[in-house]
Amino acid sequence: MADELNRRNFLKAAAIAAGPAAIAARGANDKVNIGWIGVGTRGYAGLDWLHTAAANDVQVTAICDTYQGYIARAQDRLQTVWGNKAKAYVDYRELLADKSIDAVYIMTPEHLHHDMTIAALKAGKHVYIEKPLAHTIEEGYDIIKAWEQSKKIVQVGTQNRSSSLYKKAKELVQQGMVGDVHFVRAFWYRNGLPNEPSWRYVIPAEATPQNTDWNRFLGTAPKHEWDAHRYFQWRLYWDYSGGISTDLLVHQTDIVNFMLSKTVPKSCMASGGVYRWTDKTDDRDVPDCLSAVYDYSDKMQLNYSCYLGNEFFGYGEEIMGNEGTIRVMNRQDLYFEAESYNAHRADRPNRAPDAIKARAAIHINGLLEYKESDGAINHFRNFIQAVLGKEQVIAPPPVGQQAAISGHLATLSYKNQKRAIWDEAAKKVQYT
Repeated sequence: MADELNRRNFLKAAAIAAGPAAIAARGANDKVNIGWIGVGTRGYAGLDWLHTAAANDVQVTAICDTYQGYIARAQDRLQTVWGNKAKAYVDYRELLADKSIDAVYIMTPEHLHHDMTIAALKAGKHVYIEKPLAHTIEEGYDIIKAWEQSKKIVQVGTQNRSSSLYKKAKELVQQGMVGDVHFVRAFWYRNGLPNEPSWRYVIPAEATPQNTDWNRFLGTAPKHEWDAHRYFQWRLYWDYSGGISTDLLVHQTDIVNFMLSKTVPKSCMASGGVYRWTDKTDDRDVPDCLSAVYDYSDKMQLNYSCYLGNEFFGYGEEIMGNEGTIRVMNRQDLYFEAESYNAHRADRPNRAPDAIKARAAIHINGLLEYKESDGAINHFRNFIQAVLGKEQVIAPPPVGQQAAISGHLATLSYKNQKRAIWDEAAKKVQYT
């Protein structure tokens, strides 16, 4: 007990010295204590990412999940990778009551983000919250208000912003390599075998109502009888997810905003439906095919498409400037090519002005150049460094909210079959 009090006093004193939000300094043996809420698919993978990102600075001392099978699996992984096991909780509020925990990672279904994040901030914790920031626009603003009042560090999990490849793309745009940008194309295409429908993750054979706390999973969502499909495949249901809009699209509209220094589009028109996975036993709510067209107030359009029935073209963002094009493909390869004004006909001369013609083609592979497969590990590291008072987070709640709004606009346009207009002054959506 005395050792724990000394540790807490040390961290508190360090935080006061650096400002109210951060742990600025620590002793040789002091580490930031992490509580981990949600150790399912992504949360489980994140345990490894954090070890790679900041093993010398943190320790995972508590985990929480509503499925006992996930807790057992996470404990095994912690023992293997971190060399320790953690206190285990089913109720996240009990984890937050542990005063020894400095920061939490919230890696849960999106309908739980609002209550968990606000509770964590009120409990005095720094927070890493997975994207989207919240399940609705209104809930996102609630989180921003709580964050402002708390003075704590919060990072939203739009990890592309921490990717060196995307930072390079932003740098090329700022250098004027592509000229003015009025049109961007982004896409994410996936597929599954006929017996492995998209987002129909495997349900553990041992999962039962007895070892799964269904009511805690539901939270404030509409009441529903125990349903293993809804629990383990929650992305397919509006009650818990925005589907493509907030699980996939958000990553790409956000990174387009980052590369081009944008914020929130002024409007979105979205359409699509459940076209591929139509078996009578598949009760998914969310579309498997979605297109969304965004217009920005400064004369730019973003054309987004996603289809969960073909993966040939993969994942990418294409910045189509008047003088050149930047493509970032599969978060791994960056390409730049200057305009030649010859319709890509090999038998026609390059008609570009000399200043544009002089811009050499570029290809950068993120793994070879930066030793990065994506931005997740950097994003985790940035959060911990911010908690330690050494960096600023790259995706604080206002930025996370901007990303989430783009996703929510697509969902609302799709559901209402109308053009969704963002009213920045009123912070509300209107329809035409």
